[in-house]
Amino acid sequence: MTSLERLRRIAAAQGLAMTDHSEGPCLRVDLGYAFDPQWLRFAAAHPGEAVTRGGVPVIAHVLKGGAGAQALPGIAQETTEIENVALRKRERPFLERLTPETVPLIERASYVGAYKGVTDILTKYLWPEWAFHLTRLAAHWRMTPNMVTGISAIFCLIATIAFFQGFYWIGLATGLFMMVLDTVDGKLARCTITSSKWGNIFDHGIDLIHPPFWWYGWGVGLVAYGRPLADHSFWLCMAAILGGYVVQRLIEGAFIALFGLHIHVWRRFDSWFRLITARRNPNMPILAAFLAIGRPDWGLVAVAVWTILSLAVHAVQLAQALLVRARGGAVRSWLG
Repeated sequence: MTSLERLRRIAAAQGLAMTDHSEGPCLRVDLGYAFDPQWLRFAAAHPGEAVTRGGVPVIAHVLKGGAGAQALPGIAQETTEIENVALRKRERPFLERLTPETVPLIERASYVGAYKGVTDILTKYLWPEWAFHLTRLAAHWRMTPNMVTGISAIFCLIATIAFFQGFYWIGLATGLFMMVLDTVDGKLARCTITSSKWGNIFDHGIDLIHPPFWWYGWGVGLVAYGRPLADHSFWLCMAAILGGYVVQRLIEGAFIALFGLHIHVWRRFDSWFRLITARRNPNMPILAAFLAIGRPDWGLVAVAVWTILSLAVHAVQLAQALLVRARGGAVRSWLG
């Protein structure tokens, strides 16, 4: 898309009106540059200053009757870091002059900028390169993020059916592709500035609902596979996995309600633990590892144990935060 179209989308997403001429106050943007949407919000919060690149003002918050963009004090992109609360990271967002030669650099920078900083180990270290090329392909084909989410939902359903039937490798393969697409839809929405309320509900709704069906399906499929658990062992595993999943999510929600931030961004340890905590993506390698040695039943037991341990860590995190508040301290993100 053109710089102007991209700017229109960024402005609309942030509730800003576009105009060709204004006597101020306003944000004046050099369309010869491409930049992360964060910079527009950042500039809006810094009246009378300009975000610069190489000394050139790119986004200037000009005040009515004040100095022009060139005369405003500059905030250098090269030395400024911003906390991205939504994506749980602190970074120096990209801002580059747009030329034919810099397009690949800008595409990559836009994608990296759309990636969450605090997430699970697979999303952070295994998916990025795969998802980059799929995101680029989806954008080239003019696919919408909801189209990608819809395809992801189909693969999610296939994986669920496969698990119930004991076809674990098929389930893992289709589940793997679903998990990659689950990364692609969000990146596509952020890179093309096409996020929507419905898309967010569609994507996160699927993410929230389907994991318990996968774990239950895995347990039921053990009969067809030939490694069934005893009834009491099966229901103990289900109670641990499904109950632990729900309670862990409730603790995360309570932390946000009480302290206004995600439990995973409070301290460095909390962000590190998010890499491996008992969620869908970290659980899948556990199941795959035990399936590889022909014991998917042990895999389910291992996930149940890991879920309980992760739940205990979350409970301790919440208790520690409550203790800090009770002692008069502030619970703030280490990324701030």
